Amino acid sequence: MQINIERLLVDLEKYAKYGESLEGGITRPSFSQADKLVRELFINELEDMGLAVTIDGAANTWGRLKGSGKKEGCLVIGSHLDSVPNGGKYDGPLGVLTAKEVIRTLIENGIILDHDVEIVSFTAEESNDFNLSTFGSRAYTGKLTKTALEDVRDSKGNFLKDQLREVGGSLENFPEMERSFKEKKGFIELHIEQGKRLESKNISVAVVDKVVGMYRSRVRVNGQANHSGTTMMEHRKDALTAAAEIILHIEHICKSEKNDLVGTVGKLHVFPNATNIIPGMVEFTFEIRGDSEEQIQTVVKKIQDNWMQIANERKVEIEEKVFLNQSPIILDSEIVSVLQNTAEELNEPYLTLSSMAVHDAAHMASVTKSAMIFVKSKDGKSHCSEEYSSPEDIRKAGNLMLHALIHLDKQLD
Repeated sequence: MQINIERLLVDLEKYAKYGESLEGGITRPSFSQADKLVRELFINELEDMGLAVTIDGAANTWGRLKGSGKKEGCLVIGSHLDSVPNGGKYDGPLGVLTAKEVIRTLIENGIILDHDVEIVSFTAEESNDFNLSTFGSRAYTGKLTKTALEDVRDSKGNFLKDQLREVGGSLENFPEMERSFKEKKGFIELHIEQGKRLESKNISVAVVDKVVGMYRSRVRVNGQANHSGTTMMEHRKDALTAAAEIILHIEHICKSEKNDLVGTVGKLHVFPNATNIIPGMVEFTFEIRGDSEEQIQTVVKKIQDNWMQIANERKVEIEEKVFLNQSPIILDSEIVSVLQNTAEELNEPYLTLSSMAVHDAAHMASVTKSAMIFVKSKDGKSHCSEEYSSPEDIRKAGNLMLHALIHLDKQLD
C-alpha cells in the first residue's frame, strides 16, 4: 500500500495558488485573505472525505477519521498551511497535505485503525505581524494563555482576538483545548528539512529525535561617538569595529565545534549611524543553537570570554540581556523507534537528525508523544520561492508516515 504521489503533487500545486506572489513564491500569513480562502478549501476537502471537522480556540483546524473504537484517543498527523512572505509551497503545506493523503489512502484501502486519526493544520506557525510564531501549537499546549493574549495587536492595531474570531477561533474557547490533551496519544509531523544534511548524504528521509536548544540575547557595545575626521585612530573607541571583531569571533568559535552547533548574529543597529561620526553604540542579536544544554553553555562562555578580551583591547563596554534560553526538546523515543523500524522494514535508508528549527511538534511534545519526519530539501533552501523537494523524496516520506502510523496504532495501548 502506497500513497498516491500524483494526487499529492496536484494538491501541492492547488494550494500554492492561494497567496501566489509576483516574485514567484507564496505570501500567505495567518489571518490574511489568502489564509482564509485556503482554510475554507481545507475544511471543505476534509468534510468531503467524511472527516468530522472542528476548529479550536486558537483557530487550529482538526479533522477526525473514526477508528474501530477498540482503543481510546486519537493519533494526530499534520503541520501548518501559513507561509512567510514570498515563501515556498513546501514548508508547512507538505506536512498537512501529506497527512491528508495518508488518511485518504487509509480510507480507499478500507483500513480502519483501532485509534481515531486526526489531521491538524496549526495556526500561524511562521513569524507574523503579532510576533507570535508557532502560535497555534503554543496556544493549544497552554504556553499562550487567554489572559496574555487579550490585548495583543498587530502593527496596524488589529486585535488578535478579533482576527481569531474571523477564522472560527476564540480566546473564550482556550480552556477546551487543555481538556483535549488526554485523548491525543501521539503526533507525527512531516516537514522539509530546510538544510543540506540529507542532500549531502543523498538520503531522502530523516527521523527527527530532538529539537535543538536555543540561546538568544541582545548585546550592546558601548563606545564613544566622535568626529570621524578629527579623532585620530589611536584615540577612538569605535563600537562598530569592536562589534565586527566580536561577530567574526562568534563565527570562528562556532565553526571550530565538531558537531551541528550553529551561531548567528542576525540583526544589527548602529548609533548614530551617520557618515561622519564614529559609531558610539552598536546593538545586535546573538543566537546559538545546539544539541545539548552543556554544549550550548560551553560555547556561549567561550564567546563571552572572547568578547570581554576584545572590549578591554578596544576600550569599549559590553552589555548582554538574555531573552531566550531554551533547553533541547527530546522527542518521544517510542515514536522515533517506530519510525526507524518502519524505514528499515520498507528498506528505506534514513538518518536520525536533530531539528535545527522549532516546529509545532516541539510544542506538542509537552502534551503527547511527538516526533518528526524530514524530507530532503534541494540545496537546503527554505523560506524562499526556490524551496523544492522531489516527488520521489516526498513519496518515500509519505509512505514512511503511512506505514508508521499503522504500526503505531498497533503498538500504543
